[in-house]
Amino acid sequence: MALERQTRTIVGLAFGDRSAETGRALWRSLPADYRKRAILYTDEYEVYPAVLPSKRHRPVPKAVGETNHIERFNNTLRQWCANLVRKTLSFSRSTALHETRVRMVVAYYNQMCSPPSSII
Repeated sequence: MALERQTRTIVGLAFGDRSAETGRALWRSLPADYRKRAILYTDEYEVYPAVLPSKRHRPVPKAVGETNHIERFNNTLRQWCANLVRKTLSFSRSTALHETRVRMVVAYYNQMCSPPSSII
């Protein structure tokens, strides 16, 4: 997932393992404007430098705190989406259902993060 730090909204999402292919899918999921101007803070996993442009990528250790917001969202996602918890009776029967559930939670979260529109 990719999270915009100022608004805390999820701006990119890809499903898969932590392989280079999934990293490329995450990069492609970002809106074009973000790919042009965003600075990407990641943990120091070795796949990211191969996938993300070096001008935009800033690998940082977890102790620095630059990835705290996305880590916090991962905890929220596990709380809101029971099939992400290992010891649960809720589980996804298919990958498509799993992705749909996560996308629904992300859409709800983004809606909560967006400022209310003014009523005229």
